[in-house]
Amino acid sequence: MSEKISEIADRIRELREVSGISAGSLAEKLNIPADLYMRYENAEESVPISTLYQIAGILRVDMTELMTGNTPRLHSYCHVKNGEAPYIERYKGYKFQSLAFSFMNRKIEPLLVTIDPEENNKNMSLVTHPGQEFNFALEGRIKVILGGKEIILEPGDSLYFDPSIPHGQTAADDKPCKFLTVIFNDKL
Repeated sequence: MSEKISEIADRIRELREVSGISAGSLAEKLNIPADLYMRYENAEESVPISTLYQIAGILRVDMTELMTGNTPRLHSYCHVKNGEAPYIERYKGYKFQSLAFSFMNRKIEPLLVTIDPEENNKNMSLVTHPGQEFNFALEGRIKVILGGKEIILEPGDSLYFDPSIPHGQTAADDKPCKFLTVIFNDKL
């Protein structure tokens, strides 16, 4: 696992312990098996973004704290210069950057996603999460799997959908691709 995933796992464990919640209790609140939760906390498996949101909500911290260890402090606006957004490699070949990481009490999570087809096409898995999601293709061709249907996004194309439907994104070709995803969740 990457160093970033290990750092996130350490922060989750520390915040859980400080909150006085047992690992088993947190797994139960997440509605996942305790052994799966422990694989997340031990950085043996990457935590899906939807689960990160749930953990942040249960532990009453901002998602940014889980991702970076820093607490967002801005409330008027958040200006992120090119290359300054923290990134997380969710799994090999799938990296995302939070584009509003320092803004407090976000209602949306804008993420810049970069996919390396050599690695991602082997590792992609479908996820679900509450809210709504918007994908906007910036570079390359993105294959979105949505409820068993394949949708190809080319630069300038967009897709707005219900993310409670199992979905995943990967490169449609052998070239890297990049897209903006905006996730709305009233529980953020």
